[in-house]
Amino acid sequence: MRILLDTCVSALVLSHLLKAGFDVVWTGDWLTDPDDEEILATAYRENRILVTLDKDFGELAILQQHPHCGILRLVNLSTQQQCTICLQILTTYGAELASGAIITAERGRVRIRQSDT
Repeated sequence: MRILLDTCVSALVLSHLLKAGFDVVWTGDWLTDPDDEEILATAYRENRILVTLDKDFGELAILQQHPHCGILRLVNLSTQQQCTICLQILTTYGAELASGAIITAERGRVRIRQSDT
């Protein structure tokens, strides 16, 4: 599974996912700080699921209908919780994400918005 981690997601999540065998790119390693539209476009172009803490990607994907390959938004989680829950969601709901779902995950709660296509 190919993942693009937004800059706001801890680099510890990056190492956690790499150790689990995921193909992960972190925008924090890019030379310049990208804007949300560039991040979403890159994730789509590279066929990567976007993992973020930022709710603005939902607006881009739903209201502005920017194409995407799935979005996982982590809400109100410590760094350790981000690592654990991110891995759990990617493992459990990878097929839904790969088909374009938008998933919001917080401690004890997962909301899934299936792709409209």
